[in-house]
Amino acid sequence: MSPARLDQPRTLDDMVLYVLWNLQTSAGRAVVRLCETEFGISRRQWRLLALLAEHPDMQPSALALRSGLDRARTSRALSELVQKKLVQRIPRPGNRREVTLRLTEQGSALQARLRPRVADINGRLLSVLSPAERAQLADMLARLQAQAQAQVVGGPPEPTDAA
Repeated sequence: MSPARLDQPRTLDDMVLYVLWNLQTSAGRAVVRLCETEFGISRRQWRLLALLAEHPDMQPSALALRSGLDRARTSRALSELVQKKLVQRIPRPGNRREVTLRLTEQGSALQARLRPRVADINGRLLSVLSPAERAQLADMLARLQAQAQAQVVGGPPEPTDAA
């Protein structure tokens, strides 16, 4: 894809959001297969397990926000993880309606076995890039993420007059 096509996309395939979505969908299939066939969980459930491993004692609303899932999907996935005894809900002292979430021993063990396998898939995807290109990509993705966040906070961009 040429830079000019990114600057003035003519088709869906020229739009960076579509290209990134397509990349995520294609590469994500290997993660889905791994999660579902070998570990009996969905990729969405693995995302929640991974986040809880990194950030224990999160509230469900914070986990939904961090994972990029709506509260309903997060709630369903959490209920399934609780049923599978991978996550526990711990009532907060003083307010039993609020809970924090924590991995169980079984959830931590599953996460410890699965994380390196997903990291390997990630590494194989990046293997076509040199170390310098990976550093550039990391920088570019960070800047794109910051710009996307600024657009969400600031609202939609103002239309410009092309006169």
